[in-house]
Amino acid sequence: MSLENAPDEVKLAVDLIMLLENHEIPAETVLKALEIVRRDFEGKLPSLPPSS
Repeated sequence: MSLENAPDEVKLAVDLIMLLENHEIPAETVLKALEIVRRDFEGKLPSLPPSS
């Protein structure tokens, strides 16, 4: 599958990975930040139960 035909979430994930790798952000920092982002966005979707 080429990226141009990929779902939007895959395109976004690839963009985020490239951005984070280009800035050489440590994996532990990335994972902590992504958990914060996840909680924030889950709060914006009341029909989506929070993950544990």
